[in-house]
Amino acid sequence: MIRQDVKMITRLVFFHLSVCSKMMSIGLCLLLLTSCVSPPSNIPISSRTRPATVTWGTHTVQRGETLYTIAWRYGQEFKRLAAINGIRAPYTIYPGQKLRLGGQARTQTVARKPSPKKTVAASSQARSTGVESASNKKRSISTKGAQSVSGGKVRWQWPASGKVIARFSTSGQLYKGVAIAGRIGEPVNATAGGKVVYSGAGLTGYGNLVIIRHNSSYLSAYAHNKTLLVSEGDTVKAGQKIAELGSTGTNEPKLHFEIRRDGKPVDPLLFLPNR
Repeated sequence: MIRQDVKMITRLVFFHLSVCSKMMSIGLCLLLLTSCVSPPSNIPISSRTRPATVTWGTHTVQRGETLYTIAWRYGQEFKRLAAINGIRAPYTIYPGQKLRLGGQARTQTVARKPSPKKTVAASSQARSTGVESASNKKRSISTKGAQSVSGGKVRWQWPASGKVIARFSTSGQLYKGVAIAGRIGEPVNATAGGKVVYSGAGLTGYGNLVIIRHNSSYLSAYAHNKTLLVSEGDTVKAGQKIAELGSTGTNEPKLHFEIRRDGKPVDPLLFLPNR
């Protein structure tokens, strides 16, 4: 009788242990699933979208886009993207045009000289889309200004005076530049002299954005601004105020700053002077 009672008690104990073990396993699984579904809210939007470089598929040009912004979006060098699609300087593109993101370079074709009526229409379309024609660019920027961004060594300056709160990272949580803290309305300055190739809010995750071309290899970008003070085609000097710090496209006032060499993001702290 006693042996039977011991066996019964032993079976009950093992049964309860088995049930508790299964419940704990289910609880752990639910906890892990919850943590995967809810990513941290402080991850930058630009770091949660696509890989650093996209070299496949096509892109349909939207109103207001330029070859520079499309290359920036896909992590490519604008000259490579132009070569792939047979586009020659000054890299004029049009809404609805399909651009290949990968493949071999095409032979660059010379556009036919349009009639006077077509010239007027093309100029009007270029103004409405933010893409300038070759003749318009010659009028808007001097020869001296064009030469200043064609080559030579870049002398970098800090674009804002605040503290660095996020650093460049290519592993784990991807971050393509540095984030500099500040107050809304504080000045954002050009890190070096060059030509403004984009000024607008067409890139998701960047808010009000300025992109400056410094020479044939280097571009710099200034994101999340409150106000933009320069336009496409403007030539700027190092230290010139180009925008006011803001929080567009993000959840706190800060400047997201990038430097790209041949279309690839590089660590800005390797170029900026110590302070």
